[in-house]
Amino acid sequence: MSEALWQWQALVAAAHGRAEGTPATPIAGFSIDSRSLAAGEVFVALKNVRDGHAFVAAALAAGAAAAVVGNDYCASGPARGGAGALLRVEDTLRALEDIGRAARRRSRAGIVAVTGSVGKTSTKEMLRLCLRRIGATHAAEKSFNNKWGVPLTLARMPADSRYGVLEIGMNHAGEIAPLARMVNPHVAVVTAVEAVHLAHFADVADIARAKAEIFAGLVPGGTAVLPYDSPHFGVLCARAASSGARIVSFGYRQGADFRAAEVATGQGGSSVVAVNDARRLAYRLGAPGEHYVSNSLAVLATLDALGVDVIGCLPSLAEARAPVGRGARTLLAALHGEMLLIDESYNASPASVRAALAAMATTPRAAFPRRVAVLGDMLELGEAAAELHCGLRQALDAAGVDLVLACGPMMHLLYKGLAAAQQGGWAPSADALQPALIASLRPGDVVMVKGSLGMRMTSLVEAMLRQYGPGRPGG
Repeated sequence: MSEALWQWQALVAAAHGRAEGTPATPIAGFSIDSRSLAAGEVFVALKNVRDGHAFVAAALAAGAAAAVVGNDYCASGPARGGAGALLRVEDTLRALEDIGRAARRRSRAGIVAVTGSVGKTSTKEMLRLCLRRIGATHAAEKSFNNKWGVPLTLARMPADSRYGVLEIGMNHAGEIAPLARMVNPHVAVVTAVEAVHLAHFADVADIARAKAEIFAGLVPGGTAVLPYDSPHFGVLCARAASSGARIVSFGYRQGADFRAAEVATGQGGSSVVAVNDARRLAYRLGAPGEHYVSNSLAVLATLDALGVDVIGCLPSLAEARAPVGRGARTLLAALHGEMLLIDESYNASPASVRAALAAMATTPRAAFPRRVAVLGDMLELGEAAAELHCGLRQALDAAGVDLVLACGPMMHLLYKGLAAAQQGGWAPSADALQPALIASLRPGDVVMVKGSLGMRMTSLVEAMLRQYGPGRPGG
């Protein structure tokens, strides 16, 4: 039997709660979703979109070791379900935060916190690949980077982890600082500062100041890893310095501590030569797109800040792959040929759309002669939304996009300004766009789907997979 992630009494003390019963199985993890809960996990009944207390019985019946519930939860009779224990607390989210803080206090791991307008998840995943070559590494699942995702990730971190990598995200100013203090990282990474969530900020410089909140949590003498090419590098640098951080930069321009000297991009990834002082770091990057190159430079700087063997970690970067919703490539079987689907459906901002279009352009026309962009609205851009959507025209042309299908009122502004030959169809929603998309596709197409999460662009990816089968990984 593997060692428990938490001892029951230690968990009760960390949550400042009151125990009812004792788990019959060792505690193996934590979950906030009864549908995906694994046996031995502790179910935390958060009150978010839905009240998790309604699913406690189902979680316990599914094999949860225990459930963290409010003091007023009624567990009598059949409502209890299963045989797990209860941990009663005043507030379940606050209890999860307290458990996360306790997990951080007990850990001796080297901790990295990653924020940025784009690139958080890919940077985190590359760090996971590299650091696990050296020792036990714990990292956030998916994009668990908000007020519940960060403490949940910490709570799941084994006490003997050698490294921990966490994402910290935001929609508003003031959200990063408390999470950064909870994570208390040795290295704080800012991947990029771009026009994202502009509806909640005065300008992009205001976003930079909000991202700089991550330095509030750095351990004394910690390191800030910053994007040297960003026009907001000075703001980030000043904020990091005021927190006592050591500053390490990455980028393409002369002066960056970790600089890309040679880059050759292609459909299957990139070959990179980076320089750091007198060191020459040559590596293969498995994920395609220049944005992954930039993120890999941040990874090199972070590894160096942690004091690990950077050169010894480089082979792991060849294993990097674009995850589902963030550039994953799948070959689809069409009549008389194949199509290449690039799934960028998870989310969108002006910077990430441009990066996705540039990555699509690395696909050789000899294999896929027609480039199709399927675009949904980029949300939360405030008064600049119309200008930022229309501003994508240049990126479409630079990527050689032959056909555009679009949905949403803002993308309609871009769509109606395109040449007639580029217009493949527009609809108010992703669901309404499906018939036009399926009717437009043909063998030899490379199809990139991207839009904000609220636009449900994933439904278009699913429609293509249903029409042409589950597919197989693309190059």
